[in-house]
Amino acid sequence: MRVCFQLVTFLLGLNFCSQPLRAQDPTCCQHAAEFSSCKDACDQLATIKSESRLKHLLQRLPSYCPESMNELWVCINSTLPGVSRKSDGWVGLGCCELAISAECRRECRQASSKSDITKVCKKITENPLYSCITKNEMGSTCCSYAGRHTTCREYCQAIFRTDSTPTVSQITAVKEYCQSHSPQLLSCVNNFTKSYPIRSPIDSLYCCDRAEATHCQVACRKILRTMNTEHEIMEGLIKECGSQPLPQEPMWQCFLGSKPPSPPEVETPHPVKMDCAKLHCCSKANTSLCREMCQEISTNWGSQTWQDFDQLCEYNPVEAELINCLADVREPCQLGCKDLAYCTNFNNRPTELFRSCNVQSDQGAMNDIKLWSNGTIKMPFMNIPVLDIRKCMPDMWKAVACSLQIKPCHSKFRGSVICKSDCVDILTQCGDRKRFHEGQTPERICELLSPIDDPERCIPLHRYLTPSSLGNSVVEEVIHPCNPNPCPSNHLCQVNRKGCLDELNCQPYLCLPGCKLGEASEFLVQQDALIQVPTRMRAAGCYEMCSCGPSGRLENCVEMPCVDINKPCIVEGQQKNHGTSFRVACDTCSCFAGNTICSTRECGSYGNTEETPRHFTGLPCNCPDRFIPVCASNGRTYPSACMARCMGFKDHQFVFGQCRLSNPCANKPCQRNQRCIPKYRVCLSDVSDCPQHECVGRPGSCDKNSIEPVCDTDGLVHASLCQLQQAGKTLAYTGHCEEACKTKQPVCGHNGETYNTVCDAFSDRVAVDYESACHAVGAVSDMNLDSGCGSINCPPLSMAGCQPVTPPGACCPICASILQILWNKEQMNTFSKLSKMQPFTVHNVLQILRHHVSVPQCDVFGYLSINHELVVLIAPVEQHPTALQIEACSKEAEKINSLINYGSPTLVSQVPLSAFLASEIKISSIHSSAAAPPSLLPTGSGLFLLSLLVAWSLPGLC
Repeated sequence: MRVCFQLVTFLLGLNFCSQPLRAQDPTCCQHAAEFSSCKDACDQLATIKSESRLKHLLQRLPSYCPESMNELWVCINSTLPGVSRKSDGWVGLGCCELAISAECRRECRQASSKSDITKVCKKITENPLYSCITKNEMGSTCCSYAGRHTTCREYCQAIFRTDSTPTVSQITAVKEYCQSHSPQLLSCVNNFTKSYPIRSPIDSLYCCDRAEATHCQVACRKILRTMNTEHEIMEGLIKECGSQPLPQEPMWQCFLGSKPPSPPEVETPHPVKMDCAKLHCCSKANTSLCREMCQEISTNWGSQTWQDFDQLCEYNPVEAELINCLADVREPCQLGCKDLAYCTNFNNRPTELFRSCNVQSDQGAMNDIKLWSNGTIKMPFMNIPVLDIRKCMPDMWKAVACSLQIKPCHSKFRGSVICKSDCVDILTQCGDRKRFHEGQTPERICELLSPIDDPERCIPLHRYLTPSSLGNSVVEEVIHPCNPNPCPSNHLCQVNRKGCLDELNCQPYLCLPGCKLGEASEFLVQQDALIQVPTRMRAAGCYEMCSCGPSGRLENCVEMPCVDINKPCIVEGQQKNHGTSFRVACDTCSCFAGNTICSTRECGSYGNTEETPRHFTGLPCNCPDRFIPVCASNGRTYPSACMARCMGFKDHQFVFGQCRLSNPCANKPCQRNQRCIPKYRVCLSDVSDCPQHECVGRPGSCDKNSIEPVCDTDGLVHASLCQLQQAGKTLAYTGHCEEACKTKQPVCGHNGETYNTVCDAFSDRVAVDYESACHAVGAVSDMNLDSGCGSINCPPLSMAGCQPVTPPGACCPICASILQILWNKEQMNTFSKLSKMQPFTVHNVLQILRHHVSVPQCDVFGYLSINHELVVLIAPVEQHPTALQIEACSKEAEKINSLINYGSPTLVSQVPLSAFLASEIKISSIHSSAAAPPSLLPTGSGLFLLSLLVAWSLPGLC
């Protein structure tokens, strides 16, 4: 961190008149032991008594001590009087890298106080920066009570140097090293650690009554009702009440406390706080103790702390599924890592998944190394004595510290544990066996800490012993607009795939209002989304369906029928528990409340017996591979009546012809004062009708702030569908108008529908199989030898050297990743019934899944296959994608596949995704020797997915 020059400027600018400048603590100089010239200069600081000479040496000290020696400068800062406790002291230097804009980041680095950055760094867009500063201010206050006790201060600072909940080991270390030195520090830290997760502002209104001044009480209530972020509230209270957040003051003591007091004068009990996101995870516990603790904390937050839970369950190997689920809620896996100053080997990794790649974790790793250098690694249930890690395998220890803080995560096992062989190796060489407890060995210790040795399920340290092989220029091929998160705390960040009408002021991300899943939750869902949450009082398997309202809270909740999660399935004489997935022949199956739900794949039995010597087509019911399409009542086109009947449709439930070639408005289904607009959809629920049109009146006014460009049949773009309808125009497709789509060039989509243009197909979230009207069907089985696609002229692959995959039922291979998802129709029907018989569609599912793809160079397409699996494609959108972009799309697919198969709340809290049972993935690979063809678009041009529109001009591109 570049702190020394700013620090010197700040120190020399202090007013020393009221407090004489004394020499700094000599223990700081131990951080300069390896730099003799720096240590000599530092040692002089401890002996100089002349204020003028001390100022002079402070000015010259950066020339002796490099600015990279952050530990030294922080120590000097904290031990010189008048610094750590000064109200306007600049403690935000370690936060500057969190700034979103380069201008703000630069201003922050040069600032000497918080007020210097407010003009450049806007609070609404720089929330991560201001939240970090607020936390550092609280840390500066707490840790200043350590005085000159360096070890106590270091352990205290560790609490505030991470953006996640402080761990049990960190809290225990503070108690152990600070108990005898500073009870005030312990009280301050204790109040802070118990405040996780931060409460909703209005839940703390009762604290305002603790303020001594009446005007402060009034201002406090107004601030809590009108401000959202922690920083805004803290700054507002400091300004209006004229006091710093000191724990000894009643009002601040209340805000920092973990739960409201219960004196007699409090007439109404404080509302119970729930965390519905974490509550989703509790059913995954394998022990009754951890399950009950998880449920108690999630439904009645404040009754006990997560630290208590961590002590008993966090490192319990039988609770890996529960812990990984909770990790998904706290810190979801995200692609990309960059801008780290200490864990630099983790930088430039745009196609790897990490839970916590940020500046706080970077500093946390550095602090861990410092603590471990004392000779003991403190764990909640054991202490591990080690030799001097600065001399014994220092690179490996750094990789360990960085891995545990940055937290790489993998698709097969989302936990953040290092591999057992690495653990054994490092403790064999660096464990201090003279201090091992009786029976302790490296193998036994690692069996508890890191029992896994599969490199796809644990963190192999060798990967992070050297820098990434990618350079900064290559990394720009894949960007991550929402990592770090640029949005306010009550908004979700999503990739801007809509583009902007004002391209000059267009951002690559959108900040959308959201709702927390419970009063004590930090997990957000998008406004207007339907959410499935566990009920507070009923048994496991009981849920409510709620909507995220404009108030920022879940509302309109209705109870769902309970699911008997204790009822097993009997499959071929074996018992399968609820929620488990398995294979029966070539089918994927899942047990759901005693019912076995399987895919309907054709397994090739028709060609294997003498009784049925028919040709095996690889299609449902071994139907012939002729293309004589019919349109079924669910809005899906099937290649033949045979396949429609095979999927359960009666003859009166389908008509001949493709669905999209019919005119749903031909029979004038709307009233005279309404306009009929075709709205083709494929429905996943069948308890209600699946209308292919909607009736709309001419809107009186449109929301000018709602920007979702659409193109009319005259080739004119409108800011929204509402404005198009207000103008009396007819919709052609969503998105900006494209020259390539002005004339009809029929293409066949993966769903077997013929579209007038490639723009029509992409607007329907369907990728293109081949040019021309649909006239063939491909197999859905991997076992067929022949296909009806022999006459199809497939387009060339988008990248040389790609090993492609072929979507089920399609003819042509593509360079993309495919998910084949098994889903529960009964759940879809339940959702439809509770939503006033509104149908749930394939398009609904795809739009929600798009929110989970964070790389603009990849997008989501999909369809209902002819054997009723949901097929989702995550494909690159550049004309000629690079190997890095294809790999990024594969990683995004692996991430979603893992979330489905592990039942992560990240997905299953959202209706209709909660009907997903299991997923299989197929990924395109790239030959390492193959060179990517030169891109026709500049690097990074997929910024707003407009490159996808450009790509439509190429025939057959998918």
